[in-house]
Amino acid sequence: MGSITLILVLGFVLLLIINVPIAVSIAVAAFMAIAAQGSDPSVMIAAKMAEGVNSFALLAIPFFIFSGQLMGRGGMARRLIDFANSLVGMFPGGLAYVNTLTCMLFGSISGSAAAAVSSVGGFMIPEMNKKGYNREFNVAVTTTAATTGLLIPPSNVMIVYSVAAGSVSIAAMFMAGILPGIITGLFIMLVCGYFAFKHKYSSADRVSFVEALLSFKRAILSLLLVIVVIGGILKGIFTATEAAAVAVLYAFILSVMVYREIKMNELPEILKKTGITTAVVMLLIGASSGMSWIMTMANIPQSVSSGLISLSDNPVVILFTINLLLLFVGTFMDMTPAVLIFTPIFLPVVKTMGMHEIHFGIMLIANLCIGLCTPPVGTCLFIGCGAGKTTIAKVTRYMLPFFGAMAVSLMVITYVPKVSLWLPVKTGQLKAEAVEKTVQEWNSNVLGMEPNKKAEESGEQ
Repeated sequence: MGSITLILVLGFVLLLIINVPIAVSIAVAAFMAIAAQGSDPSVMIAAKMAEGVNSFALLAIPFFIFSGQLMGRGGMARRLIDFANSLVGMFPGGLAYVNTLTCMLFGSISGSAAAAVSSVGGFMIPEMNKKGYNREFNVAVTTTAATTGLLIPPSNVMIVYSVAAGSVSIAAMFMAGILPGIITGLFIMLVCGYFAFKHKYSSADRVSFVEALLSFKRAILSLLLVIVVIGGILKGIFTATEAAAVAVLYAFILSVMVYREIKMNELPEILKKTGITTAVVMLLIGASSGMSWIMTMANIPQSVSSGLISLSDNPVVILFTINLLLLFVGTFMDMTPAVLIFTPIFLPVVKTMGMHEIHFGIMLIANLCIGLCTPPVGTCLFIGCGAGKTTIAKVTRYMLPFFGAMAVSLMVITYVPKVSLWLPVKTGQLKAEAVEKTVQEWNSNVLGMEPNKKAEESGEQ
């Protein structure tokens, strides 16, 4: 079995080194490993790829991609910028806070970090440049803040994780990401505050109460999309997949009929981009399904689990090690394939420590969000540098404090399970008794507390 693992890993790495597309690299590496295992690779790869994409939940992905495309070109970003400006623009360095808050709002509505960087950054970076903010700082703010939209629902990558992890509720994942996304955004704002104080950045013009109400009125229809999607799921009106179709209908009506920012003759181009993006994601999911099967046959998850446990019996150290490995992976691998490949490897490990699968999913996504901002394959970083007309080398120095903020947020998400699990319990997506049992087991394993120690201490008092 060791030779199969070696063929799989070396084949995958070598193909990546010679710049073969990652979906093809995954499929070819799996093909070679399956052949070494003794099965017919042509049959198994085809069967596993078909099986991997044969999921009703995955229908949500093309719908959310399409709705994100409509929102990106439908005039929503400008209205959200005005609304964010009325909330936080009056503080010193206010445009940096406006940028961060708008990226959080738009990223959550569109479900795409790349769309947030291009749509929000396309306006905010030149505007901040005009007001005397440092160009590289402006790019760094936009690039990092845009990733919060992958934690705040709806989010395509949460759907991918739910499929990769098995029977994980998409609705529970959506609710679990809200608080971590907000916390990450607040840490980014703290860094913005530091730069504003250090460089004495001015505040934006104070907005009157009437103007604030008007900006809210202009933005309310865009903001309602999240309420419609999440509220419909929580009330049981529709499933997460059906919610994605509702999001398309809502975004279409808003962009084409209400705001009239998109013309009917532009729809074929938008549909074409949606189809291309969906094809790439589905190819990745199909290829990763073949790789996951051969990894299971080669006992790779069990071997990794044994290796991590032999490294240390301290769950804090194991989780820190997993985070370091994922941070390294995120620098050269895009988020979707990373989630598909490493979920079946690390999820069994963390489950043995009492970590809830929803909690791990949020930790995984928060970790890989950092990789979207780092070279050599940081999609958001490239788009941000393009919008800001600057280079990665110049931006990197300003990115470091923001990486620190995202890392601190990641540690909070990793070691405080209730940050991810509290809201799904309150909204009824997770059973309180099951989560409480998991948290008690977590406290016992990670903090060294007996499960009922707190209750006993309170009873004695």
